Amino acid sequence: MTLATKAIYKLLLSDYVKVSKVSVENMLYDEQDILRSMDKIEVIDFHQTLEVNGIRFWCYTVGHVLGAAMFMVDIVGVRGLYTRDYSREEDRLLRAVEIPQFTPDICIIESTYGVQLHQPRNVGEKRFTYVIHSTISQGGCVLIPAFALGRTQELVLILDEYWSNHPELHNIPIYFASPLAKRCMVVYPTYINSMNERIRNQFANSNPFDFKHISPLKSIENFNDVGPSVVMASLSGLQSGLSRQLFEICIMNEPKEVTLMNGLTTPLNMQVHYISFSAHADFAQTSTFLKELMPPNIILVHGEANEMGRLKQKLITQFAYHNTKIISPKNCQSVEMYFNSEKMAKTIGRLAENTPKVGETVSGLLVKKAFTYQIMALDDLLIFAQLSTANISQRITIAYSGAFGVLKHRLKQIFESVESLPDEESEGPAFRVHERLTVKYELEKHISLHWRSDPISDMVSDSVVALVLNISREIPKVAVESEEATKTEEENNKKAKKVIHALLVSLFGDVKFGENGKLVISVDGNVAHLDKQSGNVERENEGLKERVGVAFQRIQNVVKPIPLSVS
Repeated sequence: MTLATKAIYKLLLSDYVKVSKVSVENMLYDEQDILRSMDKIEVIDFHQTLEVNGIRFWCYTVGHVLGAAMFMVDIVGVRGLYTRDYSREEDRLLRAVEIPQFTPDICIIESTYGVQLHQPRNVGEKRFTYVIHSTISQGGCVLIPAFALGRTQELVLILDEYWSNHPELHNIPIYFASPLAKRCMVVYPTYINSMNERIRNQFANSNPFDFKHISPLKSIENFNDVGPSVVMASLSGLQSGLSRQLFEICIMNEPKEVTLMNGLTTPLNMQVHYISFSAHADFAQTSTFLKELMPPNIILVHGEANEMGRLKQKLITQFAYHNTKIISPKNCQSVEMYFNSEKMAKTIGRLAENTPKVGETVSGLLVKKAFTYQIMALDDLLIFAQLSTANISQRITIAYSGAFGVLKHRLKQIFESVESLPDEESEGPAFRVHERLTVKYELEKHISLHWRSDPISDMVSDSVVALVLNISREIPKVAVESEEATKTEEENNKKAKKVIHALLVSLFGDVKFGENGKLVISVDGNVAHLDKQSGNVERENEGLKERVGVAFQRIQNVVKPIPLSVS
């Protein structure tokens, strides 16, 4: 949060603790929780960029209340603007909302007033002072329910200036009955640079918050004015608090009836004027703001469902020719959007010493940190990434009571490269699988597997372990099959040819043996001749040729041992 918000934060939350009517057990937090939270707050200044786990964000002033900000969040180049509450109209204290210098990909924007329009602020001020002046001239009392933060400070500035310009009102008292508003008032001069030029210029000569005609009302017992007066009080809704208590005092002896908080009725004779000094954007401000930004995606939040719906329809009409997506989700509804962003990796260290030529391959380690990518040489890993390399040698021992030759034969059916190792090198019977894993015959009916860990070697070891466990479960069958270990390569090839022929029949149906060992495949009147040795296909139909060629290649990959080249 901003510095000004942190200063006000404790005042607002502490006020809740003081005025809360719920039991201590049911309170959301207490004073100690507030004090503990203060140390956890990190402050940000306007336009200051912070980064957390690769997510960059910064904030702009929004002109709502002192310290309020809207945030721009950048994740891998995708930018989202969250306006929160904002106003495009400069008031007595604050500047209007800033317009970011670039278009965000997403704009999450408030829709509080929907399609409603505000009265111009200068018109509202004139009507405000006229109603107060005319009421006082008739001997009346003016009660102004207002928020303790923001609106009270603005209204007291208006009234103090108006009283100064009208000497006939100097004997009419003005009170603001809000301890919270009084405490917040002290914060404003501290952050005078966050306010508009008018108030800063005034502050250069005198403190604009040192009011000449306005004084705080300490408590309801201190209010004993029976003549004309002006009182500002919270809560703004008039449901409870000092504003409600003062309302009941002011109308106690009037002719019409009103129900009090204690359930009794009392006469009432009064006028009610609604004059908005809202610091939320209306439809004109919202549409203008969006037209200046032109985001491709707009998400409406913070609004009553009907007003939000009307605003959405009107914005759809206005942005009909801009391919703008407008969403108005319900509370707690998730919104998913997909963006294609280019990923860029920068070469650093010794790889960056020479500029590669067009088409030249750059070989190195790709290191990802948050949302950034860097390519560096292995020797630079410790310098630039504070990472070091290590080799992990793994060894596993498995119970195996079968013949060592049977295991080697079975592995040759899976892997193309299974080579025996000299006894002096391995200290006993051993062979190497796929040039990555060594299998040794240990005493007492055990074998051991040795390999240096990497993704391919780990997969090879997994397959060898699985094969050993399967053989161990089929010992009787293995004893019979051990005689087959001496079969020639020619016999194995015959078996493979039979399997290939059977699979081709299952795919194409009509498959016959032709001249020179070729297979004749017929499909819908089209004929193809397949050379089983080379894999070449002779045909009249191009489509059939491609189908037969691809199918034969895939069948061969399944039937024959895994070649060493795949590593």
